[in-house]
Amino acid sequence: MRRRPFLDQRRPSSFKRRWQQRPWWFRLAVTLLLALACLFLLLALRGSPDPDPVVLPSTDSSRSAATTSPLLHQRSYPDGVTDAFNMTDEMLSVHSFSRQLMDQISLAKTYLVVAKEANNLQFAAELSSQIRRVQSILAHAAAHGGTVTEQDAEKAIRDMSVLFFQAQQFRYDSAVTIMKLKGQIQSLEEKSKAEAEKSTKYGQIAAEELPKGLYCLGVRLTMEWFKTTELQRKFTERSPAVQSNLRDNSLYHYCVFSDNILAVSVVVNSTTLNSMHPEKIVFHLVTDEVNYAPMRAWFALNDYRGATVEIQKVEDFTWLNASYVPVLKQLQDAATQNYYFSGSGNRGTPVKFRNPKYLSMLNHLRFYIPEIYPELRKVVFLDDDIVVQKDLSELFTINLNGNVMGAVETCMETFHRFHKYLNHSHPLIRAHFDPDACGWAFGMNVLDLVMWRNKNVTGIYHYWQERNADHTLWKLGSLPPGLLAFYGLVEPLDPKWHVLGLGYTTVDPATIKEGAVLHYNGNMKPWLKIGMEKYKGFWDNYVDYSHPLLQRCFTH
Repeated sequence: MRRRPFLDQRRPSSFKRRWQQRPWWFRLAVTLLLALACLFLLLALRGSPDPDPVVLPSTDSSRSAATTSPLLHQRSYPDGVTDAFNMTDEMLSVHSFSRQLMDQISLAKTYLVVAKEANNLQFAAELSSQIRRVQSILAHAAAHGGTVTEQDAEKAIRDMSVLFFQAQQFRYDSAVTIMKLKGQIQSLEEKSKAEAEKSTKYGQIAAEELPKGLYCLGVRLTMEWFKTTELQRKFTERSPAVQSNLRDNSLYHYCVFSDNILAVSVVVNSTTLNSMHPEKIVFHLVTDEVNYAPMRAWFALNDYRGATVEIQKVEDFTWLNASYVPVLKQLQDAATQNYYFSGSGNRGTPVKFRNPKYLSMLNHLRFYIPEIYPELRKVVFLDDDIVVQKDLSELFTINLNGNVMGAVETCMETFHRFHKYLNHSHPLIRAHFDPDACGWAFGMNVLDLVMWRNKNVTGIYHYWQERNADHTLWKLGSLPPGLLAFYGLVEPLDPKWHVLGLGYTTVDPATIKEGAVLHYNGNMKPWLKIGMEKYKGFWDNYVDYSHPLLQRCFTH
């Protein structure tokens, strides 16, 4: 694996990561509270007596010397500040009534917040009334293009000063206020944490639900499959040429493992429509027994520009059993079942870490590709939540330089390094892996199956999966064991081949335009109602909603 320069591998501080993960409204509230605290401290310092001014004699000779001094011709720092902020003479004058009134308004607003917190509603009402009165004086002066006169300002300044004296009697001093602000910050942190947990939980529930339209499509396709023998013959009576394509290494082989019929259809459709040679494309699809019949029915009903499509079900791979596959063995363990399925396991573990899909064989089937397709030498693995925008045939000619996998690295963002996914406090992880090693993404990966077999990557995957039976090396998913199994065996690809983030964050439009594969990684998938509207169009472009079955399921 290509190593990054030292400066590029430094982890961001834990405080910075935690601060950036806070909601925007929480960061705004904390900033305002800290600003109020600073204001009180300034007021306390302002209350200290100033030393008597020193009066210097003013003579004509000194004035003339001053005017001829070359230093006075240079622009001072205050001059630059006043120009930058467009300050007027009225704002800069120490005798300005407008400035005094504005300062009083700022202080009064601070006392108003504190009074409301102390439930002193009568005093708060008096402050609000006086603030409005002073604002009206300033507004009247501004409307007539003049300055605030002494007559208008004298009573307002005196009345506001009386209220400030009352505030001091209520002990609204800086020390008390700072203590209150600390309490508010702590309360906001607790509320923020609770809301973040709720958001994660409800988002996870929404992501796991099967939309009504997709359920309807599966049912109708199953009915079509079993009542139409012609559809069945398209797969059972394939020509020798089609059978030969499945093993021809001169063609472009892609594999997708999914139980989502429409999502797989978009992957196949977008790949073939953007290919210069769609007739050379072979898709190897694997699904589960429930979706096996409807998946075959859909691809029998639709043509994809002459591309070859093979469909298998994972249940037919009888060699994938508990004696060989660590994930299946772990599923037989009572503690694992309790952790993922009962909901009564470790309450300190976030709900997203207990998602049963992370133990699904369709999710872990990617680690057995050389055994599923023993005659193939190179394939491109695609997730079902991607859209292809460019011709991918060039991927099959990329030199992997003796590595097993070609993938787009994700360490351009510092939180996508190994320490993000793995428990580096565990001695096994700490002894074998660099915490600042660059992560990469599943979803669009070029695989050299010959090198895979030589390096025994599946065996390495088994080794680490068995040692994570207690969930102490990593918490969830197929990416962490992938990082371990392919460690030092990944060739970085140009980022334009795989653009990530369309399912959870904002992506630069220019990056999307240049991207060959768009990946909706995250919970907000394009086929869900919670999907990000601004990115759904890229996916919808490859769904034929005029299809009779889709019309029945998605428009009624």
